[in-house]
Amino acid sequence: MRFPFVFGLTLSMAAVPALAATNEAAHRLAQDSIIVDTHIDAPGELMSHWDDLGVATPGKEFDYPRARQGGLAIGFMSIYTSPDQDNAGTAWQSANTQIDAVEAMVGRHPDKFAKLTSPADVARQRQGGKVLLALGMENGAPIGDDLSQLAAFHKRGVRYITLAHSANNRISDSSYALQKKWGGLSPFGEKVVAEMNRLGIMVDVSHLSDDSIRDVLAATDVPVIASHSGMRHFTPGFERNISDELAKAVAAEGGVVQLVFGTGFIDAKAASDLQASFQAEADFDRENAALVAAGKPARSKDDFEKAWKDAHPMPVTHIAAVLDQIDYAVKLIGVDHVGIGSDFDGVSGNLPVELKSVADYPNLVAGLQARGHSDADIRKILGGNLLRVWTAVEKAATAR
Repeated sequence: MRFPFVFGLTLSMAAVPALAATNEAAHRLAQDSIIVDTHIDAPGELMSHWDDLGVATPGKEFDYPRARQGGLAIGFMSIYTSPDQDNAGTAWQSANTQIDAVEAMVGRHPDKFAKLTSPADVARQRQGGKVLLALGMENGAPIGDDLSQLAAFHKRGVRYITLAHSANNRISDSSYALQKKWGGLSPFGEKVVAEMNRLGIMVDVSHLSDDSIRDVLAATDVPVIASHSGMRHFTPGFERNISDELAKAVAAEGGVVQLVFGTGFIDAKAASDLQASFQAEADFDRENAALVAAGKPARSKDDFEKAWKDAHPMPVTHIAAVLDQIDYAVKLIGVDHVGIGSDFDGVSGNLPVELKSVADYPNLVAGLQARGHSDADIRKILGGNLLRVWTAVEKAATAR
């Protein structure tokens, strides 16, 4: 996930109360479970500033030492491309370059990382304390109009695709788009879903409009995932988060909703500000176009974005907001259909105080234990449910 301009980092750590030490039982369960985080934006961050993530990298939220500290077993590296890259025809190039970056991480540190392409390989590849890196493509733009690119990216290791991002594309309408193009999936998008089913690539419905999610569920033969979504119950009117109705529908088909940590998804004011920013930006662009058409100088987009951020500071959030989302989802759709997709490195540091990096999964475990979740259920939430869905999608593909 990449947030639009509205989300500048404004929280003051000086104002944050100290976090109590996580108990030993939580650390032990985090290390003993198979934690699967389905959305970490490390590859895109490497494109803007390279770092060796095999060693401690304080400026990033994912690196090997903290992943081991937090108990992360499998991190889906997000291969993100923007609508602008789609429009410019550079999304394919960017996606392949990011995949190269992930493979370079593995090649540079074969004792620390391994690239994961099948849930059947988890136990073998984890030996020796390795953190496994799987690939999820955020935005289907890199395939362009060419259905055969799905097989090419599957060969490169992509195992889920978020069909659209912050704008409508050839495949699907976006939840963020003020005006929808297709009224759901496009005709090409229906073919994309069918081909993903055939290949064994999980369909990800995060970022999609409600009608698009309904169309995906009608078209797919296998369970789907929402790789990094919040529950709309907590952010009324924010289409980017999944509604109760659609969460139930995803679960009814055997799928899983991976709950996100980012403040913009778990705090009602932050989500409302983001929703309002779309309209404000559209109004600004329209007014600027009118100025240019009249022969007058355009206003500065940078100045507009700074003014918006200054007027809409990001609220401080705590881990309780994430735990509330998990509790609600478990009650609504059942513990077998809930997981985690943090959005680390994708939300400009706008995260709960106690969930700032991949080192902090034990804090989540401790919170779930304190709220009465059994260790068996916590294991499902941490990764067991996602692995079940991935296995089902892979099995259906090989049976075709």
